[in-house]
Amino acid sequence: MLINDMHKEAAAAIAEKVLQGLEENVEERYRYIVGISGESGSGKSELSHALGKYLKEHHIRVKVIHTDNYYNIQPLLREEWRRNKGFDKIGHDEYDWVKIKKTIRDFKEEQECMIPCIDLIPEQVDKLLVDFAKIDLLILDGLYAINSPDLDMRVFIDLTYHETKINQIIRMKEAMTDFRLKILEMEHRAVRQLRPLADYIIDKSYSLKLPEEVLDEHPQQL
Repeated sequence: MLINDMHKEAAAAIAEKVLQGLEENVEERYRYIVGISGESGSGKSELSHALGKYLKEHHIRVKVIHTDNYYNIQPLLREEWRRNKGFDKIGHDEYDWVKIKKTIRDFKEEQECMIPCIDLIPEQVDKLLVDFAKIDLLILDGLYAINSPDLDMRVFIDLTYHETKINQIIRMKEAMTDFRLKILEMEHRAVRQLRPLADYIIDKSYSLKLPEEVLDEHPQQL
């Protein structure tokens, strides 16, 4: 991750809204959840970790969950699966929403939870045991994270894969082949559908705005 000042500034703005929300929920140990979505390379993970670190300074224990770990198909098999099934299968339904909902429920109920964790070097899915009784606030990030249930705040990063090519090249998680570009285009279409769900938008200057303050320059293609 490449966390820089713009991520930290946006995280501080989100944290201010989160702290206000926590003050409004006077119930002891209220289980607050933030969802952050955006396209590949838009800074979801960087923003989530910057937010977690900022809230930690306010003595709030945060767990970041990367929902891209919840794909139905394991990393080593995903490309073949997509080639066989077709590009029209790329989107929200690639996630295991049953497991995501269980993770959220276990957090709400302060239970231990076994969550998937992808190790990118061997490209395998490991299992991580998390004790949610020790966590105060959950951050879910990922392409389709704000489609999750029971979120208190939904944040959408309003940058497309066309605008984040430099970030993608720097990270080089996947080779930029024609096949990869087609996947990014299909993900773009699926992710744009979630924009209306957002409570807040991170605009192109990485400032936090209300949705009505930001023009949608990339409306969903029908």
